[in-house]
Formats: sequence, structure tokens, C-alpha cells
Amino acid sequence: MTRSIDLDNQRFKEIVRGKVRQSLKKYITQGEVLGKQGREVVSIPVPNIEIPHFRHGNKGSGGVGQGDGNVGQPVGSGDDEEAGRGLAGDEPGKHIREAELSLDELAEMLGQELELPRIVPKGDATLKTRKLRYNSIRQTGPDSLRHFKRTYKRALRRLIASNGYDPTRPIVIPTREDERFRSWSEVILPHANAAVIYMMDVSGSMTDEQKSIVRTESFWIDTWLRSQYDGLERRYIVHDAVAHEVDEDTFYRTRESGGTRISSAYAMCQNIIERDFPPNDWNIYCFQFSDGDNWGEDNSNCLKRLQEHLIPVSNLFCYGQVESPYGSGDYLRELKKIAGQFENLILSEIKNKEGIYDSIKTFLGKGK
Repeated sequence: MTRSIDLDNQRFKEIVRGKVRQSLKKYITQGEVLGKQGREVVSIPVPNIEIPHFRHGNKGSGGVGQGDGNVGQPVGSGDDEEAGRGLAGDEPGKHIREAELSLDELAEMLGQELELPRIVPKGDATLKTRKLRYNSIRQTGPDSLRHFKRTYKRALRRLIASNGYDPTRPIVIPTREDERFRSWSEVILPHANAAVIYMMDVSGSMTDEQKSIVRTESFWIDTWLRSQYDGLERRYIVHDAVAHEVDEDTFYRTRESGGTRISSAYAMCQNIIERDFPPNDWNIYCFQFSDGDNWGEDNSNCLKRLQEHLIPVSNLFCYGQVESPYGSGDYLRELKKIAGQFENLILSEIKNKEGIYDSIKTFLGKGK
């Protein structure tokens, strides 16, 4: 039987999630959740929400409008002599509540808010895997699957109903009719593997603000793709004139400088795909972020490697150019020359943090 307080608690959680959903764009663009990510749960600050309820006064204290006083007399001490002396304030402040949401819930909100289509995997996604899930209760089964709590509650309920329960001697012995056992059902799941490769320009022309934009957008892209694939592998590349494969923590924290050769990141990306992710077995997503300031003679090398090696094996190859306060480079203009030839090459211009929202929709709105 569901208790009234459980229903109230569930309703309160829905209200909190509604507040998060209403302000999701703010959290996406401002990076509120970065640095607060656990294994499966993220804490998001939301305005405090009070559930209305009655408060009872002391018994015999009187009712409304009772007691001494004159018409128009202010309520409270109201001593003008103490006004402005820096006494402790009595005004309510703005309270913040930490709402804990799973990454799956965030991904669902993101998909609904941005109207993202479900990903349509390729390759092995058409295969099916069978998995057993213990998701029901039966009256028969082996002792190894006996559900102790359900069995005990059935026995206790039976004793209380038959007046056989003695609180002074609380012994509960289940009968065969009381026993309950965990049971399973066979679930058929699609078998889909995905590899996501993030590439970020960390050269001297990329400011800390630009790098923060890249990391925030990468987090939300990753959250969405994890909701679409069971087997998601991620690789991270940072580059200036030379590319390096790094771990996730280094990707989100590194600070570097130097010149820029985007082709070095493409060469590293190609090596990772050939080493770890055969294109026939993996759905490959590449996300590259830069300010577009590339060494001039390197642009032709980049376009050649893209067209011959990376775009043909990728579900999506997405390039996001983050606007630089010093003036963005012309690499995006070079990519636009070939964009019409490849349906899976997606380009986005990110002017500032507010542009993260539209950039994610541009990248993932194709459902590939």
C-alpha cells in the first residue's frame, strides 16, 4: 500500500525536476554541473521550494485577533531608536537546494528541451543480445532466490490478521504459503557500440573562456550519447602544434599554449580509430573544437585527411568554432567549401556561452 507521505515526496521530486527542466538552458550555458559529477548522479542547485503545510500553535494560546493592543499598532517591537544601527537582519534570504539527478534524467531533459531525435546506430546495432533481469516476484522458486523481506511481511501480516501475533514474544515463522521468490524475465536489448573522440585546441590563441565553453558542451554531448548507447567508449585529444591523447581528467583541466596544427589532431584521431575502433563494428562520433586559427599551409593537409580517412568512417564529424576575442581564424570557411559533399559533416559557430545550447542542437539534431 502506498503511503500518503510517499505520494507527497514523489510529487515534490517532480516539482524539483520541473524547476530544473525550466532552467535547463541556464545550466547548459553556465556549466553549473561541471565539477559536481559523481559516477551516476549530478547535483544541480535550484531555488528552494517549500511545500505548504499547516503550523499549529501552542494549546490555549488564543486565536486570531485576540490579546491587548490598539487599532493601527504595528506588530513586533518596531523601536525606531534601534533602526539603522547595524543590527542582525530579519529578512528571509534566497535558499538554494541541491537537486540530485541521474545522468539518464538529465539526458532525457536535454532531449526533450532541444527536441533531439533518437540516435539511429549503424552496424552491429541491428543485432540483439538477451539479458535476464530479476524484475518480478513469484510464489514458487528455489530457496536461493527467496525474497526474505517479502516473505517476512506476508507472514507478519497473516499473524496480525489472525490475532496470532504476540508483541511480547515477537516470533514470526513463515509457512510455505508465505514464501515469495525473486523471478526473472528475458529482455532483448540492441547491441550497439559507440566511440566518441573529442578534440580540443589548447594553443595560445584559445583563451580560458573558450576552453570552458568547449568543456561544457562536451559534457552535455557526452551525457546525451551515453543515454543512447550501452557500450560507450570515449577518447580525448588535446593539441597545439602537436597532438596528445589524454585521459578525461586532463582534457577537462589542462592549460597549454603554443602554435596550431589541426592536422596533428586528425592524425591522432585516425590512429585511435585504426587501433581501437574498427568502423564496421563501431558507431564513431568525432567532435572537434577550435578557434579556427590554424597554420595556413596546414589547411590543405586537414581537408585531405578529413575527406579520405575520418568523414567516411564516422557517423558524425562535428566541428565547433569558438569565437575568439582576438579574431577567429578561417578554418571554418575552409570546411564550408566541402560541407555540401558530406551529409555527416556538421559545422557550428559558437559565439559565447549562450551559443552552446544551439550548437548542441545543431550537432545532435540529425539523429545519426
